[in-house]
Amino acid sequence: MPMSMSGKVVAVTGAARGIGAQTARDLAHKGARVALIGLEPEELASVAAELGPGHPWFEADVTDPESIGAAIDETARQLGGIDVVMANAGVAPFGTVRHHDPRAFTKTVDVNLNGVFHTARAALPHLIERQGYLLVVSSLSAFAPIGGMAAYTASKAGSEALASALSSEVRHLGVAVGSAHPSWIDTDLVREASADLPSFRAMRAKLPWPMHSTTNVADCSRAIVAGMERRARRVYVPRSVMLMHWLRNLPASRLVERLMLPTVRKLMPQMEAEVARLGRGFSARNDELQGK
Repeated sequence: MPMSMSGKVVAVTGAARGIGAQTARDLAHKGARVALIGLEPEELASVAAELGPGHPWFEADVTDPESIGAAIDETARQLGGIDVVMANAGVAPFGTVRHHDPRAFTKTVDVNLNGVFHTARAALPHLIERQGYLLVVSSLSAFAPIGGMAAYTASKAGSEALASALSSEVRHLGVAVGSAHPSWIDTDLVREASADLPSFRAMRAKLPWPMHSTTNVADCSRAIVAGMERRARRVYVPRSVMLMHWLRNLPASRLVERLMLPTVRKLMPQMEAEVARLGRGFSARNDELQGK
């Protein structure tokens, strides 16, 4: 039987925008008390005000164990415990491995993988106390790597593996762990990458189904909340992403490589040139945030 979210305490990282903010709205609508955690205080305060009283926000950096630990502990103190944690904070850089900014690559792994570790480690004492649920937001990219997104793919594949290992570690303690795997979601992150890089738009358009499908934030949030209610081991957004989970070796197969070769031969040099002209490894907003 699905778990009711009414009265449950949920901590969401990366809650200022996009999937995190919309999931917080949907959880609050179902009666959950939501703690919003992220790096943008004005945006966090705005979402918290929209949700109403009883939904605190905390400025915290998931790459800093003390920072995220303090936010998690304060959530538990203010709201009386924690039932669910959504490890959602993430970044996506530009570029191929050959020309990647090493700092952007390292930062991506630090946020998307190490940040999940720090969040989970801080949350586990509270989740064990409530026999709660941790949802790690990974990606379709964990199953379907594509050129130009090596840092993102590696970090999201790592976060999926971390969730799987952690699930086996804490199941006997009554804690469930799941991973969510959205395809392209219509968020600021995706829109900014599309605006910055025409090659990124062209690459997405050439990907085979279901790798090119785009889902709106509202549908993604509904799927994630439903996954929380089921304490799901995996959440696929859209459901067709499940196919790529079972066919995860296909994107790296020689057949697909041959089919994509004409596109890759044209678009990889174009992407490298576009990133060089931009002079940065992230979107403008993410560059500002990571500079904090």
